[in-house]
Amino acid sequence: MTVPQTRDQLVEKLQLQPKDSDIPGLVEALEAEQAADLNQDMERLAGVWELRWSSSTQPWLKQAPWLDNLQVLDPERGRGCNLLRLRGPLAALAGISVQADIRQLDKQRVEVLFRRGGWVGPQLPGGQRLQLLREVKQSFPAWLDITVLDQQLRICRGNAGTTFALLRREDLQLSAFFE
Repeated sequence: MTVPQTRDQLVEKLQLQPKDSDIPGLVEALEAEQAADLNQDMERLAGVWELRWSSSTQPWLKQAPWLDNLQVLDPERGRGCNLLRLRGPLAALAGISVQADIRQLDKQRVEVLFRRGGWVGPQLPGGQRLQLLREVKQSFPAWLDITVLDQQLRICRGNAGTTFALLRREDLQLSAFFE
């Protein structure tokens, strides 16, 4: 299979069948064929990404049809966040967020320093957002190796050994998540 065929097949499975048993093999094949280089493609990292598959057994790192599992990255300003929220009209009411400082370390690695996390609520008139956040005491260095990156697809491996496959959410903008 050619690189475009492998990539297209993976994207289709992530969109339509995110629990398909072929995904791990497609991820590994694409990582070997289409390695990311953040020195050339860092601007592609910016945006709102939806987790569609992960190698983790943790329930909050799994795809669910009723849940938005988002990763919002703004590398130009050195910030990012993970956000779990209900999908659909209730999405704006509340979610669980972990905010982080991020920075590029080399051609594939991004350092992640978690700062605070907790509940985020709806946006109020005037732009303020209700939120209850606590400082996070990170006891270990965290990082993500970005192994595949294009305009639609991102594959990365975390410091705990988990592999993630995410698709860009073109319908969501960075400005909706950061003040």
